[in-house]
Amino acid sequence: MTKKDIEERKFRPAREEAVEARKQTGTPQTQSAAYKLAFQDAEFLLREDLRPVRFQLELLKPQLLMDEARIESTFVFYGSARIPRPDQAQARIDAAATPEQRRIAENLAKKARYYDEARKLAAIAAAYPPNAAGCRHFVVCSGGGPSIMEAANRGAVDVGAQTIGMNIVLPHEQAPNPYVTPELSFQFHYFALRKMHFLLRARALAVFPGGFGTFDEFFELLTLIQTGKMKRIPVLLFGREFWNRVVDFEALADEGVIAHRDLDLITWVESAEEGWAAVQDFYGDAVPGCDEELPCA
Repeated sequence: MTKKDIEERKFRPAREEAVEARKQTGTPQTQSAAYKLAFQDAEFLLREDLRPVRFQLELLKPQLLMDEARIESTFVFYGSARIPRPDQAQARIDAAATPEQRRIAENLAKKARYYDEARKLAAIAAAYPPNAAGCRHFVVCSGGGPSIMEAANRGAVDVGAQTIGMNIVLPHEQAPNPYVTPELSFQFHYFALRKMHFLLRARALAVFPGGFGTFDEFFELLTLIQTGKMKRIPVLLFGREFWNRVVDFEALADEGVIAHRDLDLITWVESAEEGWAAVQDFYGDAVPGCDEELPCA
């Protein structure tokens, strides 16, 4: 008796069974949807009462693939999908057909510099070296779309690093930007699962000016830390002028609906260098995460 005999798999893998199942002789019985293997039956998986299974699959797939890629921690970037690259800003202003369109284009152009800051910060984070066990830290992660998200993924590619994109199915087309590593390009149906994956491995997070989606992600993060559901991480908020115009944080505290100390969860920054310095100050010499004697995650 050998160790190999004991440890050898005894059941046929599901992959082999799936191949055999497709070779069935055509009869009324085998051609019925009821006869399909459950995991090969797309219509069955899309049933309303299979929603819990779809939740589990959407949680597991990115989790397993990132484990296999030895991604121990991420640096997450939130921000608008509408802010132009600096080299596109003037063209958008010139293309405005109405005074209102021109005003909006000019407002977005004022924020175009944040594309460059996101790109620079991502490049700094992505250059962080793996530890002795090969676990990768501060891997750049974005929503995978255009604008600020593109800038983050692009910054990682600038230094030859892999980068994560977490896209979502929307009524209008939302294709991944070209700087997302294909093997780390994920698509979600559920916003809740996508937001969970943004934060499961996050060890730092940068928030740039944005709209409803950015607000949703940003305030959920603050709520999780405020309520103790999540340990504190550096939360870098870029664009003080924008944020103080659209959200009166001090008024929230003065009204008593949050505590003044809750405002300390936010670190205000304006440049990539400031942002990375804040992350370094937060962690000091400690690397978040991985035990060098054990596999990642």
